[in-house]
Amino acid sequence: MPHAPALRPVKAALLLIGATVLWAASFILTKALGDAQRAQDPQAGTWLLSSLSLALRFGGATVVAGLWQARRLGKTTRSEMWQGVGLGVFGGVGIVFQMDGVMHTAASTCAFLTQCYCIFIPLFLVWRHRRWPAKPLAAGCVMVMAGVAILSHVDWTEFRLGRGEAETIISSIFFTAQILWLERETYAGNDSGRMSAVMFAATALVILPVVIASGGTWREGVRLYEARGALGIILFLTLGSTVAAYGIMNAWQRHVGATEAGLIYGCEPLFTAILALFAPAMLAQWTGVAYPNEHISARLLVGGGLIMAANVTVLASKALAGGDNNGTAGC
Repeated sequence: MPHAPALRPVKAALLLIGATVLWAASFILTKALGDAQRAQDPQAGTWLLSSLSLALRFGGATVVAGLWQARRLGKTTRSEMWQGVGLGVFGGVGIVFQMDGVMHTAASTCAFLTQCYCIFIPLFLVWRHRRWPAKPLAAGCVMVMAGVAILSHVDWTEFRLGRGEAETIISSIFFTAQILWLERETYAGNDSGRMSAVMFAATALVILPVVIASGGTWREGVRLYEARGALGIILFLTLGSTVAAYGIMNAWQRHVGATEAGLIYGCEPLFTAILALFAPAMLAQWTGVAYPNEHISARLLVGGGLIMAANVTVLASKALAGGDNNGTAGC
């Protein structure tokens, strides 16, 4: 892959940060959606609510991307098809493990362990290239994991490797594979728009069996989305947190490298914590279901500061190095 201009990684990083904000918003929105739907149908299980919203998000994204690329879908290459299927399977299976994992452990522990890809990615690249990562990258990985641990309120005295923790780590392995699969050099010439349409369809197909196994039916889906504000929330989740966010990821991650991308995606808990300071009360007015704001804390300042410092350090070192983008992610 040719070397990008010095400013291209900076632009890519800023766009990926924007995608991370959209993913962070999905946590707040999904909780508000689930609360509104449980008020509509108290018997609805969390598995059904979460898998149905994901299936609708990625199914809707497939339709939007298909319409957007309608005149060009016929030109989809075998390479684009294979890349999209790989991303959809890795991401879809990862989400399924994450959904079940959070049912069997604390949400804070799940949030922390999900970010293990910040460590898995550089370790894989060290093994593949037989070279240690640059010092700023190594320091950035440690800082991000420390920041996420602080933000997530991880209680180490109660930490144990049970079913929930194991499944969350497995989900992080699949997310690692998704990030690495995206930037394989063999896919460098692929069209990100056509490939994204394939990815969305593959992800929806992976999640659909979970919906069916959870008792999802057409009638039940209609009843759940009659809840106040539900359609508006799922529309934003589809267009913003799925089509736009993954579209940015698929088009721009290649310009920063996998390790740097993992660090940027580690900002997700920080942005979630920031949005939680004001978004819940706004959503409560929309859905009619109580959802209190959280409050600024020392954990947010310290943990968020570490995450942002890590990304600024890595981004600055990459810009000063002339935007090196040799596909080794700094290794």
